[in-house]
Parts: sequence; C-alpha cells; structure tokens
Amino acid sequence: MMNKIEKKILIIEDEESILQAMIDKFSRQGFEVIKAVNGQDGLSSALTEHPDLILLDLLLPIMDGIDLLKKLRADKWGKSVPVIVLTNLSEARKVSEVVDIGIDDFLIKTDWKLEDLVKKVEKRLGV
Repeated sequence: MMNKIEKKILIIEDEESILQAMIDKFSRQGFEVIKAVNGQDGLSSALTEHPDLILLDLLLPIMDGIDLLKKLRADKWGKSVPVIVLTNLSEARKVSEVVDIGIDDFLIKTDWKLEDLVKKVEKRLGV
C-alpha cells in the first residue's frame, strides 16, 4: 500500500479561500497537492502531472468543469483517473450530465466538512 506522501491530488477550484483551505488540509495530511484555478489550466495539469485523484469544481473560468471532464475522459490516461466533483451547483440536469460522463463522487460544497472530504479521498485512494 502506498503512503499518502506518494499520492498526488489535483485541486481545480477558482474560489481562493476554498482552494487554500483544501491545499492546507491535504498537505498537512501528507498528500502532494497541485492546484489550478481555471478549467484550461486544470486540464493541462491533469494531463501532464497525472495525479492519483482530481477534486473538480464545475463552475470555473475559461473552461467549465463539465467541458474539462469531457476532454479528460477522452484521453487514454484521463478516462480512468478518479474524479470527485465539488460544486455549489445542485441542478439535477448538470448532476446527471457529470455522472454520465463519469465521476467517482459528487459533493455539494455547503453539505460537507473538509475532514469528510479528506476521508473520502483517503478511502478512494486506499490510504
């Protein structure tokens, strides 16, 4: 079993306070953290860095999370990377669209605590 320190997660989030809180929490837990603040940079980072898991906001500048997810899943490597969607968007049509594209989990930002997110990531990565 891998140590957390060997696990790399990519956080794609444009809200600075949320992004920084997640970076701090996951770094303290021993993960290597990469960040992106827009969809275009997030996709680029994902395809070059090959993180073990991606935390993805849907409402992003330049390229939204749904377009990013479609492009990610079209890539040979990207089709199998675990993706957890974190969003304030609870619109049923958008939720079903990302589920159809292929995600591992979906969390509404107002409904979870950072500790719960860390546990979910650890469970998904088996650490």
